[in-house]
Parts: sequence; C-alpha cells; structure tokens
Amino acid sequence: MAGHGPGAELLGTPTTALDLGPAEGENAAFLARQGVKVTAVDFSAFQVARARTFWADVPGLEFVHAEATAFLNDDLRQWDLIYSTWGAAWFTDPENLFPLVAKRLAPGGLFAFSHREPIAGQYGAQKMGGKWLEGRETELTVYRWQYTPTQWADTLKRHGFLDIDAQLLPHPDPGSLGTLLIRAWTA
Repeated sequence: MAGHGPGAELLGTPTTALDLGPAEGENAAFLARQGVKVTAVDFSAFQVARARTFWADVPGLEFVHAEATAFLNDDLRQWDLIYSTWGAAWFTDPENLFPLVAKRLAPGGLFAFSHREPIAGQYGAQKMGGKWLEGRETELTVYRWQYTPTQWADTLKRHGFLDIDAQLLPHPDPGSLGTLLIRAWTA
C-alpha cells in the first residue's frame, strides 16, 4: 500500500551496498540513483537479465547471477550495507548465510532484511513450491526460513551481530500478515 511502512531511511547512508535477491532490481536501482555503489545478486538468470535491461542506464549498479552463499564465499569485497527485501535472507539457511554476511560487512556495517510475518507455529525451514518464479514451466520447490523477531535476534547474536532491531510491522488491513523487519550491525 502506498505510504505504508518505512523507507530507505532505515538503511542509513552507505557508500556501498549488496542486495541479496533483488528480483527486478528496483530497490538496488533506487539506492544507486542516490549515489550508492550497488551490487545485486540473484540466483535467477531470468530476473538478472530483466534487471539488467530495466536499469541499464543507472550508473554504479551491477547485477550478478549467483547463489547468495556462493557469491559471498567467492567475492572478497566488503560493503557498508548488505540487505535483502523478501529475498535471499528469507530463502537461505541463516546458519550458512549469516556468518558470510558478517565477514563481508565493513566495520560498523548494517545487515537489513525483511520477509512476510511468519504464521504462528510455522518457524524454521518451511517448504514451498510452485511456478512462482517468472519464466518457469515446471514447479520449483524451495525452503524459506521464518522466525519470530526474538528468534532472529538470537540467531544474529550467535553470529556476532550487535545492536539488533527486530520488529514486526503490522499490515494496515486487519487480519492480513505484516512484514518482519530486521536490522543488525557489526562491530
């Protein structure tokens, strides 16, 4: 809904950012237009091709086709901000992803991610499938990880993150699921 929820101000003023799971890339393009040097990594070749077409005119924006943990293992750069908007942080085992994110954040860097509010009792890895990814002719089965804000904060602390802000943003329509928003900083 227009005007609902926070915006880019939650991300501070980074000079470099890594978007994990940008899909069509509109968030990455927004940040790049603000002068942030953005690398956006998606496991879908289809989405990367679309994003490159949509945002070809935006300087400081790079789209990479790769799986998030493989990219973080192979690319030794550090970023001021690593974020995921309903993307790879939701679809990657946090026990594998979070240590890599912590290594790739610059000192004092911010890791921010969001996903749908979990349904009560449906915590941990949740199997989902369908033809939900554009360009697919066959069903794709993936897992998404869902936890309460407190569970996410505890997991992040175990991986060395500090000053964690984990909150649930309610949906403006009563009875609809809200958005879980997590921000955590490194030392």
